[in-house]
Amino acid sequence: MTIFVIWVIAFVLILYFANKRWDSGVSRGLDKVLPEVLKSHGENRVLWVGVLAVMGATTLVRPIDILLVVILLAIIGLVVGKLVSLAAGKAEH
Repeated sequence: MTIFVIWVIAFVLILYFANKRWDSGVSRGLDKVLPEVLKSHGENRVLWVGVLAVMGATTLVRPIDILLVVILLAIIGLVVGKLVSLAAGKAEH
């Protein structure tokens, strides 16, 4: 129960501060990090603030879980990238 309370407090604080500072820097910082397809350009404020709050609170409470998910996604991305390049190479012949 304590972990849940800490997560909720972190979620609310991150949500509040990210929403408060959206126009003064969070939106621009997010656009610098994301690829062109995912850039918000100041729109989708509620969606991105919610995502940042969930990810931030989870990272604060369970950092190892987030690290393992990132590693797993990176491995899946590498495998998919290799398969796509292999398929593209076979399609040329």
